[in-house]
Amino acid sequence: MLAQDFMSFHEASKRNGVILSFGGDLSESVLFSLGEVLKLRMQQDDTDASVAKRVFSIFVEQAQNIIRYSADKVVPAEKPAARWISGGMIAVGTEGGRFFVVCGNEVGQGEVTGLRERLDHITALSSEELKRFYREKLRQPPDEGSLGGSIGLIEIARRASAPVEYDFQTINADRSLFCLKAYI
Repeated sequence: MLAQDFMSFHEASKRNGVILSFGGDLSESVLFSLGEVLKLRMQQDDTDASVAKRVFSIFVEQAQNIIRYSADKVVPAEKPAARWISGGMIAVGTEGGRFFVVCGNEVGQGEVTGLRERLDHITALSSEELKRFYREKLRQPPDEGSLGGSIGLIEIARRASAPVEYDFQTINADRSLFCLKAYI
């Protein structure tokens, strides 16, 4: 049954245009390695340099969001961010002649409403409004609880060629699976 299950997974990935996927424990060093594979793949496919740069940038932002914000996280006692290990999934593929980057990770139920409100706001903005909002956020201190500059989701939306798609799936009373997809 092992080979049959794995073959089904592999065929479903190919059918859905996936060229790179990772699921499991993600860290900064794993992100670096996956980034190198993604760069090589896009070079071998002669991907336009500006498109490749946007795909790579969104891939890094989404992976960093998993590392920083996944509820499925192992944080060492000394807590340097470079040593965090967080569970999640990320995939890059092509669909309808354009690239996509999709990620998923667990979040606490208490975070769902705020995250949904932020994403509703971001997806409703025009590209010019996104630019202004980004500049405005750069001048402000990071949001409470932010482990970065509070601009990652805005950066993803700015580099995407269409509004980002997102969804939440309840896992249990404490957690939901958060998924985010960006097209380039």
